[in-house]
Amino acid sequence: MAKNRVMFSCQECGAQSPKWQGQCPGCGAWNTLQESLVKEAAPSRFQSLAADGAIRQLAEVDATELPRTPTGLQELDRVLGGGLVPGGVVLIGGDPGIGKSTLLLQALTRLAEAHRVLYVSGEESAQQIALRAKRLDLSAARVALFAEIGLETILQALEKEKPRVAVIDSIQTVYTDALSSAPGSVAQVRECAAQLTRFAKRTGTTILLVGHVTKEGALAGPRVLEHIVDAVLYFEGDTHSSFRLIRAIKNRFGAVNELGVFAMTDKGLREVTNPSALFLSQHREPVAGSCVLVTQEGTRPLLVEVQALVDDAHAPQPRRLAVGIEQNRLALLLAVLHRHAGIAAFDQDVFINAVGGVRISEPAADLAVLLAIVSSLKDRPLPEKLVVFGEVGLAGEVRPVQRGQERLREAAKLGFTHAIVPKANRPRQPIDGMQVTVVERLADAVDAAL
Repeated sequence: MAKNRVMFSCQECGAQSPKWQGQCPGCGAWNTLQESLVKEAAPSRFQSLAADGAIRQLAEVDATELPRTPTGLQELDRVLGGGLVPGGVVLIGGDPGIGKSTLLLQALTRLAEAHRVLYVSGEESAQQIALRAKRLDLSAARVALFAEIGLETILQALEKEKPRVAVIDSIQTVYTDALSSAPGSVAQVRECAAQLTRFAKRTGTTILLVGHVTKEGALAGPRVLEHIVDAVLYFEGDTHSSFRLIRAIKNRFGAVNELGVFAMTDKGLREVTNPSALFLSQHREPVAGSCVLVTQEGTRPLLVEVQALVDDAHAPQPRRLAVGIEQNRLALLLAVLHRHAGIAAFDQDVFINAVGGVRISEPAADLAVLLAIVSSLKDRPLPEKLVVFGEVGLAGEVRPVQRGQERLREAAKLGFTHAIVPKANRPRQPIDGMQVTVVERLADAVDAAL
């Protein structure tokens, strides 16, 4: 007979404790232990992922590249690394209403033209999904739909239908009878995800899991959920903007930090083939405090306009505010600007913004941020059709960045004619229509720009 017992599980890391504690013994978070009733089921024998269970030498394993299945959405395929891999498990997270279900429904309708697909809905009824497909004018005649939240029933349906691609919307609503805790709890999410992953590896079915996010924007549930799956995608965007960004945080079958761009329309999500145009403001004439940066998102170069506003501080403590760029990095760059370029901003309010709501995490934005600050402080616009990239060190040197040649080609393709880059990123061959100025020190870059 199975016995029931009470356990306290951390909602942050999934650690368990037999009694309640104010602080989680696993991750140290406070007030995250919640009571759950756990049914101790009889031990079962899980099926191994190995075909015969034999130990083999690594060199003897067949390393043939698995064929990928294109989703029909090029931006999604780019983030996935070229398409869906048989047996792969992909977790997609995002804020409520951002368009996760719409994106997956559009992808399934295109996949259904050549493959068997199954959409498992645990949040919406079949009628709601049918109404969405009708509103988006999607041909969903070959899309199999199953509204269910029981894991055992879902696995039986997957065994029966044998789809090539299956969507579980969402993993937080699925529960297994082996555990008595509520759907969405740490134990339920971990067990359901593990069994679905085991099924995908055994049968070669590609499974797409939709995950909820917390108010901080992180994926809800135990962190082990992200370790189980093969790829983790974040679907993000400003609710006041029609543009959506999908970003790969983890991908065992491709590059991470890839970026896909979509536009939300009344007919669903539309791919944006030239995302650089989104992040560039259109000024009739050059304005002070604006600098165009060539950043790199995965394998794709993007042109982003960095804007700076420097104004006299009206408080004893000047304000430092950065949107889209790390705040601590801004304070560091202002100190370097004062020490190695002789330009002081200690009595100025400094505001930095990356146009279009994009977040820039790479240090290649350093030089563009500093030149935008200097331009606003001196009220002198930078030259027209100028692009900039480069990392600035604490010693005032301008350090090289990766893929400099590709960044310059992308800028030239969009009509930019001048570039200020680190000396080590000097192009090996001249780029048509592009005049490149190389610099070694921050002071040299300021002189070249102004």
